[in-house]
Amino acid sequence: QVQLVESRGGLVQAGGSLTLSCAASESTLIMTAMNWYRQAPGKQRELVASITPSGSTDYADSVKGRFTVSRDNAKMVSLQMNSLKSEDTAVYFCNAYSSRWGSYWGQGTQVTVSS
Repeated sequence: QVQLVESRGGLVQAGGSLTLSCAASESTLIMTAMNWYRQAPGKQRELVASITPSGSTDYADSVKGRFTVSRDNAKMVSLQMNSLKSEDTAVYFCNAYSSRWGSYWGQGTQVTVSS
């Protein structure tokens, strides 16, 4: 069982920046990938960014060039969000995926971008 705790999100003006962190109870290096998802009101949860143990990253087209996912240490990953837009408003979830053990989720944190 992997426990994930996201840092607090917040309210930020459009064009601003915010960094989310995800603290894991186990090493993230044993997971197939660490992911950030988001879910806006009335919409499906969508994958925003991923990072593998080797450090390879992938992003949704909507955030490429603005968001950066990184691994701070074995038990911490972060999502730096720049040039935020109102459409980035959502609940953001940290996810740890293992092809062996399944998927684990954080509780989610609200990010609100005011225009």
